[in-house]
Amino acid sequence: MEWLKNMSLKKSLFLLSVGCVLVSLILIFLVFSVCGAIRENYPTCGISFSFGGAETRLEPVTEEQQRVLSLLSGIEIFSCAVFPLTGLGIAGGLFYRIKLKRPIELLRDGTEHIRANDLNFSIPAVSTDELGQICAAFETMRLELLKTNKELWHQAEERKRLNAAFAHDLRNPITVLKGSLKLLRKGTPDEQIIDRLQSYTLRIEQYVEAMSSIQRIEQMPVRISEVTALTLRTELEETARLFAPALDIALSVPDMGTLRMDHGIFLNVAENLIGNAARFAGKKLEIALSLAENTLFLSVMDDGPGFPAGLLESGPKPFGKLEENAEHFGMGLYSSSLLCLKHGGSLRFKNSQTGAIATASIQVNLKF
Repeated sequence: MEWLKNMSLKKSLFLLSVGCVLVSLILIFLVFSVCGAIRENYPTCGISFSFGGAETRLEPVTEEQQRVLSLLSGIEIFSCAVFPLTGLGIAGGLFYRIKLKRPIELLRDGTEHIRANDLNFSIPAVSTDELGQICAAFETMRLELLKTNKELWHQAEERKRLNAAFAHDLRNPITVLKGSLKLLRKGTPDEQIIDRLQSYTLRIEQYVEAMSSIQRIEQMPVRISEVTALTLRTELEETARLFAPALDIALSVPDMGTLRMDHGIFLNVAENLIGNAARFAGKKLEIALSLAENTLFLSVMDDGPGFPAGLLESGPKPFGKLEENAEHFGMGLYSSSLLCLKHGGSLRFKNSQTGAIATASIQVNLKF
């Protein structure tokens, strides 16, 4: 039967039709044979002539015998008409059952699944005929649709991550701008306030421009510029003062000369680490900057409860939160880890006896 399933539709229909018609002809022959044998037992009526010319009057047929003979003739005519038609009908039924039923059921079920936006099904290879090829093409289409849906889902998730990172990273410089504006309103003398406002406004402008032209966080361009260790110390001190005004800040930044790196990426990472540490610190916050060969290390330590076990084991995840209503351990640390990777470094977390330690590293080029 398997060979018939793999035969083409035209050949299989022709073969089944011919086979069933032949069977019907054989049955017709059997009917005629049986009727002829029965008919021999009945008188034929009329006159019989011998070779010598003698006439013999045959036994007349009774009315009952005539009815039987008529019935036999009717059976022969009926078999000639019905058996071929029945054979063709049986051929059609066998053709549907063997060749059409299973593929049509699979295609109908697959269509219902797709109509219900459910691609979690499969269509097996039922045969190699035309309908089997259609089923195979349908399965290929299902796989392509599933692939496309996954890509669309990943794009939507990536857009969600990108928007969350965009909103999160803008929050930090906006916080700095708000703090600077408060100082201006209070009339606090600070010669660096205007420079800070100009610097952070330019940074926001560059960041918005970069984010508007990318589709993924990993596509954010790296803009290398020169910055001195003294500038980094000042910026870290201002950031800590704005994000953690009530904490005791310990800052360690040795003289490392002039560094070549993406200043904006460094500030993003520094603000995220300091902001997260400030939210969980009890009384103290320590910030240390160090240089080993061409790698710049930024460590932020707090005396809080420490990082959760999930963060230490698998690193930060997008939209990961310590609490359901918290804004911590989400896009800030996740985007910071991506930014460190883009700059040839990494972001590491560990807990100490006194709190939590986050260490970011980026590759820099020295210039003296």
